Amino acid sequence: MSETVAFLTLIVILAGILVLLMQSGFALLVTGLCRAKNAAQIATTNLILYGSSVLGFWMFGFAVLAGGQGGAESEWGIKLFGHPFGFMGRTGFFLSGLAENPEALARFFYFAALVTVAALIPAGVMAERWRFGSVVPYGFWSAALPVALFGNWVWGGGWLAQLGQNLGLGHGFVDFAGSSVIHMAGGTAGLMGTLALGPRLGKYSRDGRPRPMPGHNLTFVIIGTFLVAAGWVGLNIGPALLNAPARMPLIAVNTLLASAAATFAAYLVVRVKFRKPDPSMICNGLLAGLAAICGPCAFVNPTGAVLIGAVAGVLVVYSVLFLEGTMRVDDPVGAISVHGVGGAWGIVSLGLLADGTFGAGWNGVHKSGKQGAELGVTGLLGPLFGAPTSDASQFLAQLIGAVACLAFSGLAAWAWFKVFGAIKPLRSRHEDEIAGLDLPEMGAEAYPDFHLTDKGSSSRE
Repeated sequence: MSETVAFLTLIVILAGILVLLMQSGFALLVTGLCRAKNAAQIATTNLILYGSSVLGFWMFGFAVLAGGQGGAESEWGIKLFGHPFGFMGRTGFFLSGLAENPEALARFFYFAALVTVAALIPAGVMAERWRFGSVVPYGFWSAALPVALFGNWVWGGGWLAQLGQNLGLGHGFVDFAGSSVIHMAGGTAGLMGTLALGPRLGKYSRDGRPRPMPGHNLTFVIIGTFLVAAGWVGLNIGPALLNAPARMPLIAVNTLLASAAATFAAYLVVRVKFRKPDPSMICNGLLAGLAAICGPCAFVNPTGAVLIGAVAGVLVVYSVLFLEGTMRVDDPVGAISVHGVGGAWGIVSLGLLADGTFGAGWNGVHKSGKQGAELGVTGLLGPLFGAPTSDASQFLAQLIGAVACLAFSGLAAWAWFKVFGAIKPLRSRHEDEIAGLDLPEMGAEAYPDFHLTDKGSSSRE
């Protein structure tokens, strides 16, 4: 292994470490947005999902997603109209045969860190009533199959990546760092989970109006948000280390700008709408901007990144209000809006704003621009951001990928919650939910020396 490859392998591992550190941020964030009586159960849910999802990815997920990085011969698929459509990898289970392959191991480390985030997102949506006994198998299953399978379609050379070669749709479906594979998929799974569980006791009055159930520690929420944001830089630059190291500075800047624009946009919306800033909503704005910029971070310029973040910051506020108030979807932390809606906007925005300066040959597609120069990934509105031409077919490819993510992730999660729920209860007992889940499910309280006051409404119903 050359010194250059060895150095890049080391940096990939460091990027993966940053992604793993996001777990501490999510633990603080989700716990702080929920009530003190459930803090130990929620934090431990984050912890066990880390363990079960990594093991699931080791056993099956990496092979399904990447075929152990074995190339085309390690991919299983079908042929339609004379074109190959990849479906899943079929080699590298349990990392067999890869112990002496440092590049493959570095990729495994980075991807494993990513899938822990996808497995974790539904935990926030289902918090305060998801029975701990059903959390463990979910993490294993999520990383072993649905996240890995959709990841193969996008990152493993599967059928969505092949839309450009097979159907002439742009450079195929493009998602640089996980707006769809991680965030939209995780948000969709969370939506299915909360529909299966139902809202928390007392969340809605008899006339259907939502009742406030304030979290117990906004300081945790803000600190956790910043920790997640710091780790997110590693999440976004990781693929560049594998494919285009020279692109890292732009990706880091785009990530910073999108998160800042989303933070400020969310602040403006809540300030106008409620006359006071809402700290938790501003934090969700920052995170929505990060979820949105994941997919297009390498393909847009800084102006595009600011626009993507600003739109995400506005969308997340109205999405939270719509889901909670109109659709009666109980999401204690706003994760469906942050990850699901933010991720979907990121995928669509790539098809709109990509400026054509990067991605020539992406997914094996070679397109000629003006003067015969090879064209990178270009959006429908690309010329507004300096692209030599526009590419409506890239926008169509992105729409197809977004619909595929929503349909597949939603169906897979719904099937799991239905099947597993028929075997073992998904929801905690009502009496435990009212009293708090820490002692009944964990045998330990997060705050044993304090008298806890539940300002929510669960005890009134």
